[in-house]
Amino acid sequence: MMTATNSMSNDINKLSNRDLISAKHTIDKEISAIRVLESELDESLTKALDMMQNAKGRVILTGMGKSGHIAKKIAASLASTGTPSFFVHPAEASHGDLGMITSDDVIIAISNSGESKELVDILNYSKRFGIKLIAITKNPQSSLGKAGDVVLKLPNNGEACPLGLAPTSSTTATLVLGDVLTVAMIERCGFSKEQFNQRHPGGKLGSVLQKVSDLMHKGESMPILPYNASMHDALIEMTSKRLGCVGFIDESGNLTGIITDGDLRRCLSSDILEKKACDVMTVNPKVISPDAMASEAVKLMHEKKITNIFAVENGKPVGVIHIHDCLDSGVV
Repeated sequence: MMTATNSMSNDINKLSNRDLISAKHTIDKEISAIRVLESELDESLTKALDMMQNAKGRVILTGMGKSGHIAKKIAASLASTGTPSFFVHPAEASHGDLGMITSDDVIIAISNSGESKELVDILNYSKRFGIKLIAITKNPQSSLGKAGDVVLKLPNNGEACPLGLAPTSSTTATLVLGDVLTVAMIERCGFSKEQFNQRHPGGKLGSVLQKVSDLMHKGESMPILPYNASMHDALIEMTSKRLGCVGFIDESGNLTGIITDGDLRRCLSSDILEKKACDVMTVNPKVISPDAMASEAVKLMHEKKITNIFAVENGKPVGVIHIHDCLDSGVV
């Protein structure tokens, strides 16, 4: 006889299986939409990218409802990767925000059906002032499609929603199309990691993309002495700069050696102060470029079991970075 516990367990298993089936169906449906999007890409994509790249102003994204949410994400992605862009809400545009759009801009308007009535004023405005319009819609024959200078067609193979109503597959495809535009603009404009870092100074991305030059101690803060300096002077320099090391340069200003606090402990003797720095220093120390990523400096310091490293340009020290500088800035 089946117990109540066994019956409940069977019910849970059935629900779990049903949920997995539903999840896989949703994923398959959305993958299918992306495949259709891929198969339907044509020269309109290049025309749209040409408009965006040649714009003297900004790329303006607009859309209503779920399309608006996707438009905001696309605008944010473009802006963070070198293409000046922002989102204009179509309803707010009708109440004065049209003034944010200039004739030098390019508008990307998104509507799955192409018949969002809230877009009418923006479409009319673009025509009146000759502003280039890129339409993203599944229906090129819609009001939006006909108004666009270029139409990027969304797949028209239904939603993943079992009712066929909630934007699901269509918004996924739109998001992917936005990524296509963003990545293509990155490649066209030669956008670099350094430029990306400039636009992401905060958070994990900002810390990961910091360069050695962003964190290193330089100028008067750099512990540097002539290679023939006394150990007495070396100790004073190391103590005053508080970086646990001193670098030594020759007559040409090239870095020839380094003494760390670890070196001092290893060679400590009663006559240490009578020696010259060149008698104690490690010659040809490990160095790094100031243009290297800070994460590279951390990796090198971990590998060599050292806590500081000099940044060098053409043989000459321009800064020194300590492991604590990296850790304090979130570089690990």
